[in-house]
Amino acid sequence: MVVADARFDKLSSVRSTLATGLAPVYWLGNAPYEFSDWVAGLFVNKEDLQQENEDLRARLMILERRALKYAALASENNELRRLMNSSEVLDDRVIVGEVVGVSPDPFSHEVVINKGRSDGVRPGQAVLDAQGLMGQVVQTSQITSRVLLVSDSSHAVPVEVVRNGLRAILLGTGDTNTLDLVHVPDTADIREGDLLVSSGLGGRFPRGYPVAEVSLLNKEPGEPFVAIEATPKAELNQSRLVLVVFPPAASQDEATAGERDETLADGEGAG
Repeated sequence: MVVADARFDKLSSVRSTLATGLAPVYWLGNAPYEFSDWVAGLFVNKEDLQQENEDLRARLMILERRALKYAALASENNELRRLMNSSEVLDDRVIVGEVVGVSPDPFSHEVVINKGRSDGVRPGQAVLDAQGLMGQVVQTSQITSRVLLVSDSSHAVPVEVVRNGLRAILLGTGDTNTLDLVHVPDTADIREGDLLVSSGLGGRFPRGYPVAEVSLLNKEPGEPFVAIEATPKAELNQSRLVLVVFPPAASQDEATAGERDETLADGEGAG
């Protein structure tokens, strides 16, 4: 039998039958231990159950916190990927910053980012998110900067229509979802859905950055200009990571020289 089982595997069916027949014996042998555990479970005191419940709640909270953290990390990773894709299509040098504060003044659309003079940031630099132009740096400290958003009522961006090159001025309205395109003649070729990009005129913003999309046209009879509303491309109220755009080296040197001249003039005036 041993040779037949080892060489030819003839007794496997017999072993299977025997194991099936002995299963009740195994169950009966383990029954006393199962019964004792069941009886012990009937007499678990209330304090032990409360403690176990609290332990499970604490563990659940830890797991929920980890899940939220992983979700936040995944969102940040996706945003970084979008920013990287955006920076690849830019010719200018950029650095990634993070929004760390928002102006409490409801009439001032400003945010604070964690990049400042120590990072080379200067007033006037353009700031973008993964979708489009957000605004410009208006004030810097050593480690932070204030950014004026394009939706602020005091902000203006020279833009042009991608489809035909028509130039105009895009003004903030104080509403993060609406911008006004002004001084557009009623005979101009402009349509809903047209993409507006920075024209580069005025030297403040480099050319070609997406700013807004035309959302509404209102032509009043007898009026020389058409009332046009546009929706910002940037997610002004949602973006947390931003790109700070550095101008070409020549422009940056001129700006630095201008700041140096202003400092010297102030010093001479004080003297």
